[in-house]
Parts: sequence; structure tokens; C-alpha cells
Amino acid sequence: MTDSVLSRLSSVGRVPDDIRHAAAQQKKFDDDNTERSVGYAMLDCSGTTMDRYVDAPAIVFVEVFRKYGLEISMPEARAPMGLRKDLHIKAITEIASVRGRFAAKFGREPTQADVDAMFADFVPTQLELLRKGNYHELLPGVAEVVKAMQQQGIRIGVTTGFTRAMLDILLAGGAKQGFVPDTACAGDEVELPRPTAYMVIKNLERLGVHNLANAMRRTVKVDDTVSGAGEGAPLCWRVGVSKWSNYVADSWDAVRKMSAAELEARERASKEKLVKESGAHYVIDDLRSLPAVIADINRRLAAGENP
Repeated sequence: MTDSVLSRLSSVGRVPDDIRHAAAQQKKFDDDNTERSVGYAMLDCSGTTMDRYVDAPAIVFVEVFRKYGLEISMPEARAPMGLRKDLHIKAITEIASVRGRFAAKFGREPTQADVDAMFADFVPTQLELLRKGNYHELLPGVAEVVKAMQQQGIRIGVTTGFTRAMLDILLAGGAKQGFVPDTACAGDEVELPRPTAYMVIKNLERLGVHNLANAMRRTVKVDDTVSGAGEGAPLCWRVGVSKWSNYVADSWDAVRKMSAAELEARERASKEKLVKESGAHYVIDDLRSLPAVIADINRRLAAGENP
């Protein structure tokens, strides 16, 4: 550092902006992700890219509680959907109706030890179901939309409430159908999962991002649950998808028995819930509508708007 540079420091050592931004290290960050367009899309698994109506985890939550000695309903099992699975089990125990039945059954309130014991049973039960089932079946249009985004230069990530071992099973199944994201992060790979931004950030780290603020501005998070559609707030764009959501039905089989009018009403209720509760910038039916959303976000970014 020369005397002339030192002479420009303020009395408290503040470096002038022109000197600071001329530093090679600073330039690496300043020049990263400066485009005013979407560069990253982070997608959920069940209910967003695969597994209609999020059957896989819902079935296992009911089974795990039953084996522990407590019956829970499918709506109770689904209520906290989107959270990391250990946190999901804990959230179920905090539902007033479940907590009341638990106290009546066991003579005490549920504790973290109960949650830990049920999660220990959940993991192998869920893994077995995923290995034997077809819960990686892609939703309509997913492979085509994702491939088109990748061809446009948009990098694709996945975030999920599943553990890494569970996610790997789903990704392997999805790959056989043409769904191959550029990166993925499971709930057990971060300390603070949904609705915080850390799984999104972990994916961006794995994609080699230097300027996180710029990259998050260029990121779109897509999910079918309230916590998932809020993931990344307030740093990135968020999109809720409602058609195949956890909030529509208790199972794919149940949908097959519904009238067209009932299914339409449930799909509308799912969309309203996401609009009212998630804080998402957009709520659409499914991924087939995502290209139009990205085009609108690109217009907003080009105009200088940020999430």
C-alpha cells in the first residue's frame, strides 16, 4: 500500500469506495451474478416435482404415531408438511387435538424424547416406503419445463424436508424420467431448515456462487407448502404451486373418488391457503406455469426491482 493510498483513509480508517472496489478480491464479488435475470430455480420434491398430493411422508407419519400407540388423522399428519421431518413430528405433537389425546393416553405431555423416538422409527419406515413405491413419479410437465430452463442457462436446485438418504432415492427415480437437477440439499444438511433460506443458500454454495446477495436476487424458490413457498424470504423470489399440493387431498386414491366439482373446490382452497399464508410472490397451479412467472420476474429485475 502506498502513502498516497494511506493518505486517503479517513480518521477511523475508512477506505474510499473506488479503492475498495479496485481490489482484486472485491472485484470477484462485484462481478458475480450481476445479470438482471433469473439464474437459479430451487424446486421442492413431493407435491411440486413428484408424488401427487404428497402421499409418501403423510402415510408414514400416521403409521409412526400408530406404532407409538397414538392414532392421528391424515389432516393432523399433513398440517405441518414442508418442515424437516423431525421438526414435522414435533409440530404434530404440538397440535392441540393430538396433544390432548397423547396426555389422555400416556398421562403426560409429549416430550422431545418422544419426538426423537418416533423420528428414529420414521427414518427406516420412510426409506422402505420410498424404495418400494413409485413416489418419485414426476408430475405433468416437470421434466420438460426443467430441461427447458436448463437450456436457457438457469441452474436447477432441489430443497426438501426429507433426509439426504431419502432424497437420493427420489432423485435416482426422477433421473430415469429426465429430471436431473444441478444440485440438491436435504433438510438434514443444514442446521436451520425451512422456512429459513439456508437450504437455498447451500445449493448456491454448491453451484459456486461468490456474491450471495446478487445470486439470491436471481433465485426463484418453488414449493407446494406454506413453509416451503416461504423458504428463502426475504432474499429470493418465492412461488407457490397448488394443484398437486399437500393441501388438496389425503391421498391420490381419495382424489380418484372425488367428483370434478369437489376436486376443483379443493384445488381452489389449496391455492387460497398458499396466497394467504406463505408470503409467496406468485401462486400458480403447477410447474407448467413457471416459465411465464420467470418471464415476469425477468421484467421486474430488468426494471430494477428486487424480491
